[in-house]
Amino acid sequence: YYGPTPTLVHLMDGMRVYTSGDVEAVNGTDVRLKCTFHTSAPINANSLTISWSFRPLVPGREESVFHYQQKPYPPVEGIFRKRVAWAGDIMGRDASIIIRQVKFTYNGTYICQVKNPPDVHGTVGEIRLRVVTTASFSELLLLALAIGGGITAVVILLVIILSCRRCKKRRQRQLEGNEEAPCKERKDPTAW
Repeated sequence: YYGPTPTLVHLMDGMRVYTSGDVEAVNGTDVRLKCTFHTSAPINANSLTISWSFRPLVPGREESVFHYQQKPYPPVEGIFRKRVAWAGDIMGRDASIIIRQVKFTYNGTYICQVKNPPDVHGTVGEIRLRVVTTASFSELLLLALAIGGGITAVVILLVIILSCRRCKKRRQRQLEGNEEAPCKERKDPTAW
C-alpha cells in the first residue's frame, strides 16, 4: 500500500508537452513538427494516445491531423489526407510528425496532446506554422555568409601558400647567388 502520496505526485507532475513554438517552412517542402513529452507515469504503449489537431488562421473549425494509439492513424479525409507521417518514438518520449509538401492553407496552429493513463491532465503543445514562398532573409543571409566565408578562407589559404612558395624560391636564389659569388672573379673593365 502506497497511500495518497503517489496519487498527489501524479496530479502535481501531470503530463508536460514541449514543442518548438514557431516554425517556418517553404511552400512545397516537408516540415517536421517536433513534439516531446514528459510523463510522471511509466509509458504504457497499449494505452498512450497522441492527438494532433489544426486550427487555421482564418476562422474555421479545428481539424484532426493525426492520431496515435498503439500504431499511427493518419487522416483518411480532409486537407491532410496522405500528407502526414509519423516521425515519433513513444518510448523515446517523442510525438513528432512530418507534414509533406506543405501548402499555404496549412498556415495556423498545430496542437499536440499526449495522454498516458493515469497521466491524462497537463499541458498541450502548440506550434504556429508559417508557410512562405522562399526561405526567410535570415536563412538566406546565413547561407550566403557560410558560402562567402568558405570562399574567403580558400582564397586566403591560396595567397598564403603562394606567398610561402615565392619566399622560398627567393631565398634559394639568394643562397645560390651567395655561393656562386666567391667562385667568380670579376674582371675590371678598365684593365687591359
